[in-house]
Amino acid sequence: QAAMRDHYDLAVLSQDLATIRTDAPIDASVSDLKMGQIYTPEAYELFKSLGFKSFYDRFESADEAAASIEWEVITDRAAADRAFEEAGKTDMAGVALLAEGNEIYGLGLSAGGQTWALLTDRATLEEASGQVAFNFGQDTGLDGDYLKEALRTLRSKVRLLVSGETKELQKWLGPDTAEGWFDTVIAAYLLDPLKSDYDYDDIASECLKMTCPSRQELAGKKGLSAAEPEKLAGLAAYDAAVSLMAAGPLKEKLKAEDMEKLFDEVEMPLTAVLASMETAGILCDPEELKAYGERLTGRIDELTASIYEKAGEEFNINSPKQLGEILFVKMGLKGGKKTKTGYSTAADVLEKLAPDNPIISDILEYRQLTKLKSTYADGLQAYIEKDGRIRTTFNQTITATGRLSSTEPNLQNIPMREELGRLIRKCFVPSAGCVFVDADYSQIELRILAHMSGDEELIAAYRDAKDIHRITASQVFHVPFDEVTDQQRRDAKAVNFGIIYGISSFGLSRDLSISTKEADAYIKDYFAAYPTIHAFLTGQVETAKATGSVRSLFGRKRPIPELKSSNFMQRSFGERVAMNSPIQGTAADIMKIAMIRVYNRLRREGLKSKLILQIHDELLIEAPEAEAETAAVILSEEMGAAADLSVELKTDGHIGTDWYEAK
Repeated sequence: QAAMRDHYDLAVLSQDLATIRTDAPIDASVSDLKMGQIYTPEAYELFKSLGFKSFYDRFESADEAAASIEWEVITDRAAADRAFEEAGKTDMAGVALLAEGNEIYGLGLSAGGQTWALLTDRATLEEASGQVAFNFGQDTGLDGDYLKEALRTLRSKVRLLVSGETKELQKWLGPDTAEGWFDTVIAAYLLDPLKSDYDYDDIASECLKMTCPSRQELAGKKGLSAAEPEKLAGLAAYDAAVSLMAAGPLKEKLKAEDMEKLFDEVEMPLTAVLASMETAGILCDPEELKAYGERLTGRIDELTASIYEKAGEEFNINSPKQLGEILFVKMGLKGGKKTKTGYSTAADVLEKLAPDNPIISDILEYRQLTKLKSTYADGLQAYIEKDGRIRTTFNQTITATGRLSSTEPNLQNIPMREELGRLIRKCFVPSAGCVFVDADYSQIELRILAHMSGDEELIAAYRDAKDIHRITASQVFHVPFDEVTDQQRRDAKAVNFGIIYGISSFGLSRDLSISTKEADAYIKDYFAAYPTIHAFLTGQVETAKATGSVRSLFGRKRPIPELKSSNFMQRSFGERVAMNSPIQGTAADIMKIAMIRVYNRLRREGLKSKLILQIHDELLIEAPEAEAETAAVILSEEMGAAADLSVELKTDGHIGTDWYEAK
């Protein structure tokens, strides 16, 4: 009543605003207000720029926007030969392979103002030997996208007829003969590593100001196997034609951004290396994997019983809600965080409670082992192929820093810290008569930091082969070098690597289980001991603020839009990225160069040894026993020579009869 009495005028106004006015003076008729065609070419361009792909199929004029691209559909052998012969007469040809798994559905070819869509149903282009001869001229370069994937798919099926001599496609696109090959996806990735999609329609829009129907529009959600022939033809043609037309503008952009050398000498040669590694795969012993899973199951059962006993009842350990109720309500543990759906049981919350509560340690180990079992012991079984090998895919265009990633399955996340996790490596074995030769870089990011910052003390420590972490502990904790404890060295190690990642005092306090005040003092003492490093890192942040990006030692660009955010947390994240990306990017570049050097050296010396895996700072070779020592020397020498830094690029190498022993 009081509200109505005191604010009656607002009630009247609200009623007036909520009333539909039927007598409003309007000059337009109903027909004038009728909505017309909104799916216009202009709207299509806008939707393409915003990535609204689910709306693409509503535009009837989508194909008209790229009407300048015309193609001939080829379904017979003679016509295919003529197309390749014509393409072989040109300086550059665009090529696009349509494949899913190991099945080929078509191939697009564009050269000399013509575009062909070859629909390969295995009877179309196959020779009696099951190989396909592409009659390219020896000097014809190729523009394409996802060339590594095409290379891997085609390697066992396709041979190129080059100047009358049949050569394996892998040899024609080798690191030492890759000049003239241009992958538009990799080029687009280097220019903007933050994007999630580098498909031909996006490249056409950005580089050519041309709108093309997307892969999803043409292939549909069910994939290539369900697509209509005319759709497959269009997809192949657009892909190949755009690759050819976009190569020039992309080359110019790479040159303008000073990344032409990075593209030509690192990224493009690497495609053949990765394709070779993906084709080779790594042998996995299914019985050893099964035994590993059983061992995990036994320990998981022990932990489950222990958790139930400590909790006083059985419950679903995998249910955050039930677990929260047990820990923070029934058992009354202190330090719980209440959320809208119950108590948080996130790892960071539980880790703080672990030292004083044995049940927490059991839960954390239980989680780790159940993940190991589902992801590796059980999960890897599905990836073992008929020949007993697992073939991962190495992704060149995923991470913003330039590091490679691994998928289907992800072998980059093979555990290393805990012994039971490391034992999964025993399941990976070399072929009969072979051994594994393994090497990884020692403290590569700290060595890069020493070089890029020019810090004389850090450089001198590496040149004198001193214990970097013990030196840091001595300076940060103000104790003589010889009196540094093992715990202080471990803490200093966390500080050393934390600094590289722009760690905050909060983050360091969490890592070391100390107060934020103590962590802040550690960081300040570190920068006092290494002022040149502090100047370098803050300089990277200032550069990023001024230019919008930072660079690796080899010119790799990392845009940092977060620095312009109005959100403090986003800006802080951007500052950490600015400090870390030049170091991580340089480490990624060095590893890629090392892979190319190792691959080339093995081939140059005529060895049967093969580079088969790359995991972070580690390379793995499968070598015949007689070549093992030679392969180990090659691995050490070529990894060490991948970059000329002011400190040595040191590697740790081993030879073993399984991956665990080699590591």
